[in-house]
Amino acid sequence: SDEILAFYCLLKANRLRLAMKKICPLCETPSDFFYEDTQRYYKCQNCHGIFVSDEQLPDTKSEKERYELHDDDTEDEGYRKFVSPITSNIIKDFRAEAKGLDFGAGTSQIITKVLQEVGYDIASYDPYFHNYPQLLEKKYDYIASCEVIEHFYHPKKEFTLLKNMLKEGGKLYLMTDIYDEKIDFASWYYKNDPTHVFLYTQQTFEYIKKAYNFKKLHIEKRLVVFL
Repeated sequence: SDEILAFYCLLKANRLRLAMKKICPLCETPSDFFYEDTQRYYKCQNCHGIFVSDEQLPDTKSEKERYELHDDDTEDEGYRKFVSPITSNIIKDFRAEAKGLDFGAGTSQIITKVLQEVGYDIASYDPYFHNYPQLLEKKYDYIASCEVIEHFYHPKKEFTLLKNMLKEGGKLYLMTDIYDEKIDFASWYYKNDPTHVFLYTQQTFEYIKKAYNFKKLHIEKRLVVFL
């Protein structure tokens, strides 16, 4: 009958709609297709994160090769100025003897080096270049992560780890480019790096604050601080 045919058409349409969804790797909400060029992006309506389809995530070999292309000269004043929103705030907020971690330090360890030059006690961790997993079992007064969180394949797991490594009253300093709807996503430079697989909005950070029981959130341009 027409009613049965209509029912099966509706069922098929619903299955197709569900097949187009992907589970958000931060908050685990089924998320809708958002945009596609060389990569397919989904946007979560719960945490408002934008993420690359899981089958298009770079493999570890190509990801590492991309990071090795970065020309990060620690003596370059422009590079030091770039990370200064993090380093200057750490110097303002903590004494040199406070325990710190540079999470995702990269090949250059720029944040570690800038702070160690002025006597700060900070260690470097990076899964590719400074892979010392014992550092992830310690507690820190502050953690710095510059241009790292957009590379998280599993942001729920990573933010759980970061929160668990902070001492009570500790601070998490992040830098990333933040998307808002005034930006034309199609021409946005930040998505063009194939290793930028999870992109954040202000609402995403508000979700993280609540979900991970941070007391405060401060956003100033590209700097994001959780307390």
